[in-house]
Amino acid sequence: MSPMPYAVRVAEDPADREACFAVRKEVFVVEQGVAQEIEYDEYDAVATHVIAVREDGTPLGTGRLLFGEAAAAKTGGDPTVGSLGRLAVSKEARGLGVGVALVRAIEDAARARGLAAVDLHAQTHALGFYERLGYEAYGPEFPDAGIPHRAMRRALTPAA
Repeated sequence: MSPMPYAVRVAEDPADREACFAVRKEVFVVEQGVAQEIEYDEYDAVATHVIAVREDGTPLGTGRLLFGEAAAAKTGGDPTVGSLGRLAVSKEARGLGVGVALVRAIEDAARARGLAAVDLHAQTHALGFYERLGYEAYGPEFPDAGIPHRAMRRALTPAA
């Protein structure tokens, strides 16, 4: 079986954002049982969203970058640190590198904003995934939406 062709890009229009929200609903609300009213928040309006789409337009994954004031509560108030969040990959696309491509696209968006690092709150079962991408866990485990998480950070090298 050949790999599924897909592209990752910044979500540019309302249709892209709705596709991002649909993937998040599938993964977080349906699969993981996160309450819909806490899955979507005021930060969705100001975040940079990225989306992975199959050649036929089917959304496969999404993630978002918060920066500035929107990221402050998640990054300890450091304005040079962005916050990666809401990373979700549909069941059909897991294991195809979609998650890695989304993380790298979010990091590229952070670099483009002049950020020096990216923080995230990883579900503990995903720590190894993020560690392989250069993130380091810090601080104690904590619950978010009833799911154990750890804070992680990766320093970014400036764009060439």
